Amino acid sequence: MVDRVHVLSGTAYVQGKASGPVLASDLELSFWGGVDPSTGEIIDRHHPLSGRCLANHIFAIPGGRGSCSGSGVMLELLLNGQGPRAMIFEREEDILTLGVIIAEEIFGRSIPVVTLNPENFRRVARSSFVEIDGNVISCSTDGLAMDVNPARCIGSDHAPAEFSLSERDRAYLAGDHGKAAQSAIRIILRMAKLQGATQLMDISQVHVDGCIYTGPGSLAFAEKLRDLGGRVVVPTTLNSISVDHHRWRSQGVDPALGEPASRLGDVYVEMGARPTFTCAPYQLETAPKLGEQVAWAESNAVVYANSVLGARTMKYPDFLDICIALTGRAPLAGPHIDINRKAGLVVNFAEIRGIDDSFYPLLGYHIGAMASNRIPVVTGLEQACPTDDDLKAFGAAFATVSSAPMFHIVGVTPEAATLDAVLPVGVSLPAINLRLDDLASSWEQLNSADDEPVDLVSLGNPHFSFREIEKLAFLCAGRKKHPDVSVIVTCGRSTHDKANNAGLIAELERFGVKFVTDTCWCMIVDPIIPPMAKTIMTNSGKYAHYGPGLTGRRFHFGSVGSCVEAACTRFPSK
Repeated sequence: MVDRVHVLSGTAYVQGKASGPVLASDLELSFWGGVDPSTGEIIDRHHPLSGRCLANHIFAIPGGRGSCSGSGVMLELLLNGQGPRAMIFEREEDILTLGVIIAEEIFGRSIPVVTLNPENFRRVARSSFVEIDGNVISCSTDGLAMDVNPARCIGSDHAPAEFSLSERDRAYLAGDHGKAAQSAIRIILRMAKLQGATQLMDISQVHVDGCIYTGPGSLAFAEKLRDLGGRVVVPTTLNSISVDHHRWRSQGVDPALGEPASRLGDVYVEMGARPTFTCAPYQLETAPKLGEQVAWAESNAVVYANSVLGARTMKYPDFLDICIALTGRAPLAGPHIDINRKAGLVVNFAEIRGIDDSFYPLLGYHIGAMASNRIPVVTGLEQACPTDDDLKAFGAAFATVSSAPMFHIVGVTPEAATLDAVLPVGVSLPAINLRLDDLASSWEQLNSADDEPVDLVSLGNPHFSFREIEKLAFLCAGRKKHPDVSVIVTCGRSTHDKANNAGLIAELERFGVKFVTDTCWCMIVDPIIPPMAKTIMTNSGKYAHYGPGLTGRRFHFGSVGSCVEAACTRFPSK
């Protein structure tokens, strides 16, 4: 008996034809930290598809999540031939689609990208073979059946909206401001239409995440824009790069990584960006104010800007960030608009007792996994009075497993003075009640090591703040580091300078702490991570999630105090 072929209609955000076996999951995936850009292997060890390879498959997932650098990974995969034959999503997906658009616009490489409604997405996910032609998808449990058993087409109600261009936009499109800006505005407009925008808007500043080296494609893209005369037209800061720009040689980093990674940072500086090299731009004096319209990339920074500062930014993918910086124009969509900042999930938390600083990244990780693409509002934390560093840790872990651009905490974050202030009018939202005991499953996920002794203590993901360095110095005072444990802190240049002036760097170096600037843990490799180190201890929910796949090591997760205990005894405090 020949299996029935289902012919479905979706929305093709990148046109094309492809066919092949299906690789599918109902769980979102961050390509940065989740997929090896050189091989296409899924390395997120918490994902059900861990160990599978994307090459030669039609890859179907509900959407992306986590890092804005997924677009860079997608670009590398398409340029080196290790990417999927096509991507199918359940909802509009900005980050991964942008990677395909860059490959098409700049390098002439492309694959189809199609979005289906949830029912049709599930039908594809249950199939074994798919054929794509534009917005039409044929799927079957038997690839041999594709040509002999057609079926009716199930339609899509998506219709493109009219787009309004300003005189400035038209001038960019006409090339009046140079070829780099012309290429940039074309890419911005393609993404704007994907995001449902009908016009562009001015923004006041950009934080670029595309300076992370994902492979030759990321450098070639930046050099192309630079060589076309690209110059930023708004204040632009740079995220952490993949190496310590000044010291990578003395640190023993392989020149095969160090040279192109540092060069990539230089190219962005040559286009007018500031060499801030931090994943925590909210720690800079240029941090945006409440209501300010900005364009930030780097997932934790986006979530912090929206949630804690009350600024307004979408979760901009790598490469779109520099395009916006070259034009000062961004899509008027997503969290730039009031209604898109409202909550989609209510989380009521009880029992704030006996917590330490590991509570906030743990809670952020747990809520992020539950929220998926919905903006959560959390109640019950008003009396806990979380600090800015607590909110940083919460947001970074949240952004690791969620695609939502922000969160609200009633009585804590600026837009959530009350619960009603962030609820959509006339909509009944799902609500979840949580207690401390409910977080046990997330604690187990983040603690992938058993009772192994700690070889390395990793701190500063996102970058340590001045106050965190102060706290670490206090906890280390009068104690002695175990000789078999390395302790490394990453922070931004400006924070390091401030801490150095305060005498904290020298104090911690006497204890045995090493400081690394310009880069962050999700990019750090051997030999900065000691090659003999098998087990890593961190206070970062983000790094405890990504670290096993990125480093091949096992992880302990806990508070800063527990990390100091591990530094002194090789075992975390219980």
